[in-house]
Amino acid sequence: MLTPWDRASATPELAVQRLIDGNRRFREASSGPRSDRTWSSDHAQPQSPFAIVLGCSDSRTPVEILFDQGFGDLFVVRIAGNIVAPSGVGSIEFAAATYGTPLVVVMGHTLCGAVAATVDVIKTGTNPNSKNIMSITDRIAPHIASLFRGNKVEAEGQAALMREAVRANVRASADHLRHGSRLLEELVGSGKLAVVGAEYEIETGTVHFFDGVPSGVVQNP
Repeated sequence: MLTPWDRASATPELAVQRLIDGNRRFREASSGPRSDRTWSSDHAQPQSPFAIVLGCSDSRTPVEILFDQGFGDLFVVRIAGNIVAPSGVGSIEFAAATYGTPLVVVMGHTLCGAVAATVDVIKTGTNPNSKNIMSITDRIAPHIASLFRGNKVEAEGQAALMREAVRANVRASADHLRHGSRLLEELVGSGKLAVVGAEYEIETGTVHFFDGVPSGVVQNP
């Protein structure tokens, strides 16, 4: 069982490092998971998550598992394409303000279906039949459209551009959280909160932190 984080001494740097170390345990299965995933009456105690994660709904990206965290460790918001929508912002604001959590992670992933669907819209000019799905692709498209114009696809290759698109979408969501919420912007400005971007590499199990990462963090190799 992991030791609960100490709110008085919690920093964004320590929170990111804890996630990186957990992801390393997840990948090194021989070492065994450290988190407790069996039910206990202790789980009814007040929660105190050390990180908030905005992730994608993709079934291959179970956030607590790939960071090897247990009950009460993470406050997770999942939506296709890890987009920033009002209800998601409200959820993140609630956790940051209520629990004093020092870190928000926007985590995209390789082979993202929402990004692929948006690329299809950009290339064909045909919107999804569902207005609700279109509300997702419409939020992603402005941030990745420039990648798929002209001869760039032929020059760089579809796979490389898809990877760029995933990261561009993460950066856009992270930036939106930093500057599109007055509450979060004030917490970031005071140094009490960091908003960072990450990409989960489905092919290897590795999470790469690449946007807004606090100094001193030791990344996965």
